[in-house]
Amino acid sequence: MSRQKTFVPKLQDVERAWWVVDAKGQNLGRLASQIAPILRGKHKPIYVPNQDVGDFVIVINCEQIDVTGKKLDEKMYYHFSGYPGGLRETTLRVQLATHPDRAIQAAVKGMLPDGALGRNMLKKLKIYAGSEHPHEAQKPKELKFEE
Repeated sequence: MSRQKTFVPKLQDVERAWWVVDAKGQNLGRLASQIAPILRGKHKPIYVPNQDVGDFVIVINCEQIDVTGKKLDEKMYYHFSGYPGGLRETTLRVQLATHPDRAIQAAVKGMLPDGALGRNMLKKLKIYAGSEHPHEAQKPKELKFEE
């Protein structure tokens, strides 16, 4: 009786594609929930939960994302310097005006695994405020999400 062996992808088996996503007019949470599985590699048949087999994702026009309700003024982002009294809080409106990439990065980071695996997956996310990006040499394909 022969036993079927479990396939475990090796680093040379993983082929990473580049995808470009236009965030203009997209909802922040829905966009992040569609980007995270691509960074994890869940769309590939070689997906395993304990390895990084995902693709690269380039997000353009990140300053033009949409949110519903009162989130622009009520959603808070926190940063702690490590010193007493060093907790800083910022609203989403201010975050989009000063660092628009951090809002999308924080949303996607919350949907990835904790620890070193999630940090490596997050490094494959490239976010840009304008419609230009420096990754034309990788020949990224446009990624459309159904609504």
